[in-house]
Amino acid sequence: MENSQRLTQFNQTIQVWIDAVDDYTLEQLRQPPQEGSWSLGQVYQHILDDTEWFVGQMKEALAATSNSEMEMHPDAKRMFANNGFPDIRIQGPATNTCIPQPESKEELRQRLVAIKEAVNRLFGKTAAARDGKTRHPGLQYFSAGEWLQFAEMHLRHHLRQKARIDAVLWP
Repeated sequence: MENSQRLTQFNQTIQVWIDAVDDYTLEQLRQPPQEGSWSLGQVYQHILDDTEWFVGQMKEALAATSNSEMEMHPDAKRMFANNGFPDIRIQGPATNTCIPQPESKEELRQRLVAIKEAVNRLFGKTAAARDGKTRHPGLQYFSAGEWLQFAEMHLRHHLRQKARIDAVLWP
């Protein structure tokens, strides 16, 4: 997949999250669907934190040539070939950490828009990009374009979680 396609998909998916902020009150965003589950606001916080980190990885990969010969994990290769995370609930360190509730809807919106703008600035100058890669904690090495695709897949993966929460908020 080319970076222009990746960028188009990323912009479409992050816009879904941006537009959805206005569909909820702050109280709804903070309401967990069940005991021990994240609220939608916590899902937003998670995707914001992770995507901001992914953008940092994109910047680093675009600015370097290191690790260009390194490959991603076979599990990552399957995900990228399918252009999506497996349709399973992933349990891992991030799902067990204490994710704070959002302070405001405006904060969520502003951070999402800032991420979208940063990504579009980065991939607006790909002619000068290097072919470096940076290491994902569990899936090995990604190029900047692969980080972009991974970020979009991650945002899309959590749309499934959003749909499950919506089903509880609006039965």
